[in-house]
Amino acid sequence: MPAARIILLTVIAMIAFASNSLLCRVALKHTAIDPASFTTVRLVSGALALWLIVRLRASGAPVSLSGRGNWPSALALYAYAAGFSFAYVNLPAASGALLLFGAVQATMIGRGIAAGERLAPRQLAGLLLALAGLVGMLLPGLTAPPLAGALLMMGAGVAWGIYSLRGKGARDATGVTAGNFVRAAPIAVAMSAAIALAGSDGVTADGVGLVYAVASGALTSGIGYALWYAVLPSLRATSAATVQLSVPVIAALGGVAFLGEALTLRLVLASAAILGGIALVILQKRAGTAPQR
Repeated sequence: MPAARIILLTVIAMIAFASNSLLCRVALKHTAIDPASFTTVRLVSGALALWLIVRLRASGAPVSLSGRGNWPSALALYAYAAGFSFAYVNLPAASGALLLFGAVQATMIGRGIAAGERLAPRQLAGLLLALAGLVGMLLPGLTAPPLAGALLMMGAGVAWGIYSLRGKGARDATGVTAGNFVRAAPIAVAMSAAIALAGSDGVTADGVGLVYAVASGALTSGIGYALWYAVLPSLRATSAATVQLSVPVIAALGGVAFLGEALTLRLVLASAAILGGIALVILQKRAGTAPQR
């Protein structure tokens, strides 16, 4: 793949990932859609988009996703999507993206440590710096994010980290992701139906909210993941890991530009500590290894 195309697709994929936060936040803040319905529509539209991508890739031949993906991964995917949506009821886009990304990386790094990986001094310093940034962000204060939303988003990050670990090394990442979305969609439908049958007033939607949810599922999730998996084999492992550090930054800038969110000193300092610390761990971990394709 030409270098210019690699760069372009990578930039588009990172913008798509950051846009998930913006779309969810604006939908839950400015429309009548509830988080459970947003999750359901996102997963259903994402499943349809990914199925279509897999089918087009197969040149229109019949496609079966029964052997791609699995139910444990689908449950982790649903837990991520649901936690993500419910967290953004009152969490700013920038803080949410940072907490999500930090929790994902912490889960994956923690799994490596539990499996016996040893941290070099610079990695340990990076891990402590990231933890300090997370603690500093959550300390009580006028600019601290709502604790309930922060915990939900970190839970979503843990779920996505588990999902990523379960899918690590998949030969057909797009097909596996499509299979997991197809399995997660009925889980989301069942949960929304259960909420509605319970007589809760929390199940609501409107046209604009549904458009945002479909965009989040079909475009920034389905097509975004497909683009990322298409370019991933052309990136070095270090590049693939570190380029994702841009996602919270893009989300923060988007929140300021499009949602009128404040860029506080606490958020800037926490972002520098968390993302800088994670970068130290990732870069040291991959230093001296051959490029992974």
